[in-house]
Amino acid sequence: MAGLSFRRGDVYWVNLDPTIGTEINKTRPGLIVSPDDMNAILPRVIIAPITSKGQPLGCRPLVPFQGKEARILLDQLRTVDKRRLTKKMGRIEPALWQALLLEMLG
Repeated sequence: MAGLSFRRGDVYWVNLDPTIGTEINKTRPGLIVSPDDMNAILPRVIIAPITSKGQPLGCRPLVPFQGKEARILLDQLRTVDKRRLTKKMGRIEPALWQALLLEMLG
């Protein structure tokens, strides 16, 4: 993944396997939530999986993405090696989810 620029708010296909127990699995969209200075230096990023399904909870904002409603699973944050990220899918502006993430972690 050398040469790629990973930015907060970018959405990539992420291979989340292997998993244990109730962790979200398979290859699915993942929103990069880690700060850009960290993303530029470290070989890993923090992602929140995205699904079109999932139980609605206060920590799972529903946002528009690629013409559909997408649920960001902020309760399933995961640090992953950048090698787990494949194709970039698009972007979800931090204004739609960042305040909720900060509130949840505060």
